[in-house]
Amino acid sequence: MSVPAKAYDQGQSPQTSDNENAGYCEDGWQAPNHRPVAADKLARKLSARQVQMIAIGGTIGTGLFLGTGKSLATGGPASMLIGYSIVGFIVFVTMLSLGEMAAFMPIAGSFCTFAGRFVDDALGFALTWNYWFNDAVSTAADLVALQLVLEYWTTAFPGWGLSLIFWVLLILANIVTVRIYGEIFIILGIVVNCGGNTDHRYIGGHNWFIGDAPFVGGIGGFASVFVTAAFAYGGTESIAITAGETKDPARTMPRVVRNVFWRILLFYILSVLILGLNIPYTTPDLDSKETRTSPFTLVFQMAGSTAAGSFINAVIMTSVLSAANHALFAGTRLLYSLAVDRHAPIFFAALNRNQIPWVAVLATSAISILCFGASFIGAGQLWTWLQNIVGVSNQLSWTAIGIASLRFRAAVKAQNKEHSLPFKNWTYPWGPIFSVVLNSFLVLVQGWSSFSPSFDVVTFFSLYIELPIMLIMYIAWKLLKRTMIVRLLDMDLETDTYPAETIDPAADEKGGWRRRAYDIWRWVL
Repeated sequence: MSVPAKAYDQGQSPQTSDNENAGYCEDGWQAPNHRPVAADKLARKLSARQVQMIAIGGTIGTGLFLGTGKSLATGGPASMLIGYSIVGFIVFVTMLSLGEMAAFMPIAGSFCTFAGRFVDDALGFALTWNYWFNDAVSTAADLVALQLVLEYWTTAFPGWGLSLIFWVLLILANIVTVRIYGEIFIILGIVVNCGGNTDHRYIGGHNWFIGDAPFVGGIGGFASVFVTAAFAYGGTESIAITAGETKDPARTMPRVVRNVFWRILLFYILSVLILGLNIPYTTPDLDSKETRTSPFTLVFQMAGSTAAGSFINAVIMTSVLSAANHALFAGTRLLYSLAVDRHAPIFFAALNRNQIPWVAVLATSAISILCFGASFIGAGQLWTWLQNIVGVSNQLSWTAIGIASLRFRAAVKAQNKEHSLPFKNWTYPWGPIFSVVLNSFLVLVQGWSSFSPSFDVVTFFSLYIELPIMLIMYIAWKLLKRTMIVRLLDMDLETDTYPAETIDPAADEKGGWRRRAYDIWRWVL
């Protein structure tokens, strides 16, 4: 096999893979086991179940549990439902595009590396640094959220002290996951709405017609929901970052992408609908500068049990920790990828004996000291600013994924490699185009509230600062390295790939109906 010219400018010669998935299978089938390798060097130990729980635990966190309260207060129940549905559809087509690329080229940098290989190295540089900062700031935002969640029980313990404790633990901790609280909340929310509440009355759609509901704050309130929704869905795309450490990625990634997305989407849309029905947008502390009450906790309180409110608050705290740990995990892998691609100092790629990039872990966690600023400007206000920054960063990443997908498929066709795709995005080309256009539009208009009724400088910067930073980084790297947009026929579709030929064609048939029944049962649960 010929090795592409860029195989690679990693400072070393390309290597062939000794991946455990290549070679002979029990039935005699043999997978191709020689392919050039540049970035595929991390230990492949994550199973499909572990990857799913990393993604779910990292996505379902503060954006849902606290962000929905802000969306409800500023936009109203209808704006919140429509906004989360639209962003959910954007994420849907984005995940299909990402799953297609990640199954074919499962590496740690994932979509950030794809932007460099399939579009322009300067875009990959800017996007990866942007998303690394995204994950680092997300960790800080989650530590601030811990302070807000703790205030449900007491304000005597200093919030910065709690953040400091968990900041240290996060550096040492493994992934934490929360599994069944979603089903419990949805069932309880329906019961509360139908009369199983402290007032013993049927709520129905009453809260959609009080005051300015269902649309609160006009176009500004409606537009403001999108950045919060983008923050809430953020992390779904980082499932592909685990591709570099996933077993049998060509088969695992498409399955995980589909399963994780539908679980998250159904939970989000149902949760947002139930919250809008049960909680009035006028409820105090949904969007306060000093404190923030989760509407999920309020629903459990409405059921008439203080203990239930404390229980769900404890679950939320666990979920926040899980999301923070996920952000630290993903950010660490991105910084490792930056070092491997020579976009960051090479010492960030240092691995310990367990093949963990420990220097990248320490560097990423260092950004989390932002959480201690809550003592000066209020935890609620700081969390909102950090949420805006991360939300816009997520939208820029989804836009870049769409652009990379369009370029990738065009190159695959130009090089006659369509037969090598383990998984095909059935929404191509309209899906990626829709994602790029709509995300670009939302990034520009969702800051409406920073201009009206008066100009808010800090809010404006938190919503738009990512745009000039991305542009400056792109232009600077392009001028410094004189990078060019990659030509379709020159695009490297060999290095680090797992083409369809590496998949055992009989693997999915093994186990018969019992295996399929078991897979369905696990998906439901």
